This record gives sequence, C-alpha cells and structure tokens, in this order.
Amino acid sequence: MANQHGNGASISAPIRVVVDAMGGDFAPQEIVQGAVQALDWGNVAIILVGDQGPVEAELARYNVAGKPIKVVASVGKIGDDEHPVQAMRQKRQASIVVATQVLKSGAADAMVSLGSTGASMASATMNLGLMEGLERPCVGGPFLGLAPRTVLVDLGSNVDCRPTLLLSFAALGSVFARQFLNIENPRIGLLSVGAEDAKGNRQVQESLKLFRESHLNFVGNVEGHDFFAGRADVVVCDGFVGNILLKYTEGLGSALMSYLQKQLGDMLPPQVVERIGSELWQMTNLPRTGGGPLFGVNGTVVVGHGSSNAAGVAGAIGTAVRCVQIGLVDGMRQELAALSQGAKATQQPRPHAPAP
Repeated sequence: MANQHGNGASISAPIRVVVDAMGGDFAPQEIVQGAVQALDWGNVAIILVGDQGPVEAELARYNVAGKPIKVVASVGKIGDDEHPVQAMRQKRQASIVVATQVLKSGAADAMVSLGSTGASMASATMNLGLMEGLERPCVGGPFLGLAPRTVLVDLGSNVDCRPTLLLSFAALGSVFARQFLNIENPRIGLLSVGAEDAKGNRQVQESLKLFRESHLNFVGNVEGHDFFAGRADVVVCDGFVGNILLKYTEGLGSALMSYLQKQLGDMLPPQVVERIGSELWQMTNLPRTGGGPLFGVNGTVVVGHGSSNAAGVAGAIGTAVRCVQIGLVDGMRQELAALSQGAKATQQPRPHAPAP
C-alpha cells in the first residue's frame, strides 16, 4: 500500500482517497455522489470528511453496503472569503484541516478537495510540509481543452514570485508533464509579451538567465498564442497572470457558447445547438480531469474547481489515484534535488587556468 508521501501503490491494494466532503459550491451532495461514482472503478477506497449528519444523509441515498467508503466527522468548513491561515486557527476541526490530518496520519494515500484553494494549500503546507528546496507550493496542470497536453504553472496560488521560485515551478511542471502526460522530455517556456530575449518585465528578464542555466529543456520565451501552437509543453508564469488566463478562457467559453446558441437556435435542432455549445465550452475550459495536484507538498493533494458536479468530483478522485500510482510526489522530490545540485555546480568557482 502506498503511504502518505505518494510512493507507488501495489496493484492489488485499493488506493485510499480522503475527500473534503464540505468543499465546493454543491457540497455535500455532488461530492458524495462523485465519490460513490468513483467506487465503481474498483481500485479506490473513499474516506469522506465533513459534517456527519448531512454527509451520512447524502450517503444513505446510495447503495454502498459492503463498499469501501466511510465518513469521518468534522465541524464546518473554510470558505473562499476567509483568510486561510486565520480560519485554520479558529476552525481546527474544519473539513479541510481534518482531511489533511487523515492524509498525514497514513490512513489515506491521497486527498481531494474542491473547496477553497487557499485553505487547501495552507493546510497541506502546515500539516504535510514542503519538499526540500522549495519556498512555496503551487497549482499547475492542463487548463485549456484546446491544449490538453500543455501545462500551465502557476494557475493562481502565488501572485508574486521571485525568479528562483518560477524555476522551481518549472521543474515541478516538467515532472508532471513527463510522468502524468507521458511527455518524454518536456519543453519549458517562460510566458512573456514576446519571444525575443529582450522582451518582458523585470521578473521575466531575471528569470530567463536562471532558466537557461538550468538542466531543464528550456525553449525560451513564449507568448499567449503559443498555447495553441504547441511550442512548449510547460508554460511558466506567476499565479497572478496564470489565474487571469484561466478565468479569461472560462469566461470566453461561456460567452461564446451563449452567443452561438442564440445565433444557431433558429437554424438547427435544439439538441444539436446544445451539443455544439457544450463542446465549445469544453474546448475553452479545463479538461475533464476534475482537478490538478498541488505541486511541492509532501503528499498527494488534488484541488478541483469549486463548481464541479459529481462527474468532476469523480474525475478529481481519479486524478489523485493516478498521481499515487505513478509516484508523482517522489518524482518531484528528485527533480528538485537535481535542480539544487545543478545550481550548486553553477555557483562553484571555476579553477584558474595554469600560467603559461
């Protein structure tokens, strides 16, 4: 069986996933339903953490007799409008805190939450700790249906980043692309306003030199349109820019879907219009993985979109299972160690040439 640090699990043993049942816009209804759906895969055991009465009432709606699913009681949740660290101090039994503690104890192999990303990050950082050599964790992964094999990091967890932090994010994103997406030697791009080295703000300019000196497969600066051109497999930016990109594409997809449905409503059957609109929305939004792993913490933690339905919840659980199976956390630790060794080698003074 895998442990909480994310090592590969044995094939015969189910992977234990603890789920924050109170996280998300439609909790606990959609969370419980998604968890029950995930049980059909047969290689997962679920631990639901939440307010015991409501969660057990939802679970009672399904025939789960004899299935590996149980409820661990917690009290309340941490909302998106609360300061994560302050709320954790005041709500020590909140669902995300208890769920993280279950993971830390070794009773689970992975954790899933569709609640506050900030609270998920804070709880994971404080309870599980960061990987050696990393200042902060980050959120990354594919974010665009039109480019499902292009990873963006950071997606919104760190709005201010020093160049060294961006380089760490690039290393973590490279491991995700290699192990999760099976891209052999991921190409790393630094998001900027132009492909030329001279373009970009101070952050990009200072990061460029570090990226070029690293062992990563760095291809240089990339621009916004390069997401669709496939110029890089991992695109790196700070969370301020990354989250704007994420929310912009979500809004654009919804606006285009509404526009097309109005324009085509009188020309095509309603079911065809609905299908076209749905497909367009999917192309401009997150792929159906349900959620992405939190990079850089000592445990497998998957954070999902708060508006996810049951299918999205099941998808996030599936993502967590796969992260454990491929040993993603161990791979990230090894990559950060290699990055640190490379930095030390670069900083060592070169020997003087012998005098003629």
